[in-house]
Amino acid sequence: MTGRSFLLTALWIVPAWADGLPQFNAIQKRWWAIQPVKASQPPPVDVTARPWVRNEIDHFVYDKLKAKGLRPSPPASREVFLRRVTLDLTGLPPTPAEAQEFLSDNKPGAEERLVDRLLANPRYGERWGRHWLDVVRYADSDGFKQDDTRPNMWRYRDWVIQSWNDDKPFDRFIKEQIAADELYPGDAKALPGLGYLRLFEDEFNQANIHLRRQELLNDLTDNTAYAFLGVTLACARCHDHKFDPLLHRDYYRLQAFFANIKIDDSAPVASPAEVAAYNARMETYKAAAKPVLDRIDSLLAAPRAAYRKEYTERFPEAVQEVLYRDPAKRSPMDWQIYHKAITQVEVDDNTVVGKKGTPQIKAEYQKLLKELDAYKHLLPAPLPLAQVMRDQGVEAPATHVLRAGALGATMEQTAPGLFSILDPAPAKLVARPELNSSGRRTALANALADPNNPLTTRVIVNRIWHYHFGRGIAGTPNDFGLMGERPTHRELLDWLTATFTGADGWSLKKLHKRIVLSATYRQSSEFRAEAAAADGENKLLWRYPRRRLEAEAIRDSMLAVSGLLDRTMGGPGVFPSVPAGTEIQEGRHWRKSTGDADENRASVYIFARRLVRYPMLESFDAPLAFESCGRRQETVTADQALELMNGQAAARFARALAQRVGNDPGQSQDSLAERAYRLTLGRAPTESEMRRSREFLTAQTKLAGGAQGALEDLCLNLLSASEFLYID
Repeated sequence: MTGRSFLLTALWIVPAWADGLPQFNAIQKRWWAIQPVKASQPPPVDVTARPWVRNEIDHFVYDKLKAKGLRPSPPASREVFLRRVTLDLTGLPPTPAEAQEFLSDNKPGAEERLVDRLLANPRYGERWGRHWLDVVRYADSDGFKQDDTRPNMWRYRDWVIQSWNDDKPFDRFIKEQIAADELYPGDAKALPGLGYLRLFEDEFNQANIHLRRQELLNDLTDNTAYAFLGVTLACARCHDHKFDPLLHRDYYRLQAFFANIKIDDSAPVASPAEVAAYNARMETYKAAAKPVLDRIDSLLAAPRAAYRKEYTERFPEAVQEVLYRDPAKRSPMDWQIYHKAITQVEVDDNTVVGKKGTPQIKAEYQKLLKELDAYKHLLPAPLPLAQVMRDQGVEAPATHVLRAGALGATMEQTAPGLFSILDPAPAKLVARPELNSSGRRTALANALADPNNPLTTRVIVNRIWHYHFGRGIAGTPNDFGLMGERPTHRELLDWLTATFTGADGWSLKKLHKRIVLSATYRQSSEFRAEAAAADGENKLLWRYPRRRLEAEAIRDSMLAVSGLLDRTMGGPGVFPSVPAGTEIQEGRHWRKSTGDADENRASVYIFARRLVRYPMLESFDAPLAFESCGRRQETVTADQALELMNGQAAARFARALAQRVGNDPGQSQDSLAERAYRLTLGRAPTESEMRRSREFLTAQTKLAGGAQGALEDLCLNLLSASEFLYID
């Protein structure tokens, strides 16, 4: 039996139990990811490596290379480094002015000053916030067949971007997503972070409310385990994990933290004083308009009752009983069912009138609405709203282990807690009656953000490394388990993690800076056959790994070099125009573009339809938001070439770029070609490229109907070039 087979067999063994607690075996206890983080000193390097080494990261990398008989690559040129780090940190290529500023800065510390400028650029938050949105499966819609819009979900997206730009300590970033309302009550800037809990896929009109609740909890449990803890806990929903020391019970221990939450899609993003002022003005309006409002209530009493009766009867009998039950007699589980069912029964008056109103009622209703217009001046300005989840009360429903994960197949009851192998004891909960909260999410937030948590801390550091190099130190960012990839530089990961949570105070920007200023990051990407023979996948980082930009960075870079990019930040998702015949939910959910306000915004602000994505982004592997995406695919497909060469978006960018290149009259072909190269690739063309560009412009002028058409075609070719699409 091989060592790996023995290890798999050992982990398949169900743990023994003593005094009601699981007893894990020695192999399970040695799982690398749950060991305490140890910040060992960087290994020394020999005298020949010292000129190459720039910081502690390089000590660890060089030590591994030396052990394998390899040497690192020499530094990339300053031009290559400038383009690499600018694309990496902002998702946009450097402008000619930025290139000139850096390349003419010959004083010591030029690279550090460049990195500081990039980290202070608002585009940094858009670029790196997008990475986090992948991890938490962000979308602006529900999913399932209806895929209805979530009109205020974008506030979570904006909160993420702002948090990265502000360099919010990552432990605080975690806590706001799990328990902002409990840990920071009244903080309107923190509240949208709770949108994380609202990102589950949801069939809002499902009649089986008990099933809907369980599916919601499963989704949230699975994603929390992926995003924050880097484990495939979903495998333990039905039984003990087949490979990792994660128990069937552990799945429901984590799920119990969320057992008490309910949807709140009207959470005001405002201070308590602003909410109080809004409510006071609304009361003034209602008092003044009471005669008309009373007549509307009288008019719609019967239609409302008919609507409620019809939609209540859609539910199973158990749900109907909850809706009709005396509120004082509802259990915590009853309230869970009530909150999820009542939104299908009690709807706005326009819906009631449309469904149940007679022609006479509809006419009278419209007449009364016109009478209400006389009081509109008394209405307060609408409060900004976020879509979040909150506790429904102090007392939570019981959580039971489900046999084979089946709803109704309840086994033993379990209290909230993390994984048994880390701590088998239940979490310590402190209820918050003044906040109508059980305190469960506070306990989870504190556990996830604990600097001694070996999973959470390693996972985020590994994610940052992954996005800088295209591969994490552990190559599976969402799976630190046995079936995931073991870390190639375990000591480096621990040193970075300890420094991140210790001296750097959970600062992501300091972590970025440490990585991109290392000699490891600064290496050339040139291929070396002798190194590849020993380490074909470049896991030991003997060169910088060249990789393609993500879909959003490709589109945004095209917008930037063409001069079209609208740098407006935030707000509801936009809807760039799509090619004729594009099927995006049969056209029901993709409104018509409103011109430049939609067409030229950064890609992170494009409306994220859960079932279908914007075509250009979809072609270049933007994920659908069904589950956490820890690492994107990097495919090479025919539709990518078609999107670049024949797509209407790329053609529009090329036209704008050609106009920008040729905006000064009287330029020669050589001048036009050189300017096009500098704007797109950040360098002058070589002699060979200049000659080919000259020949292309001459020949294409006849085929494209003139010099401008030829220049547009040259620009389109440059936008489609691998050098433009890849980080070198």
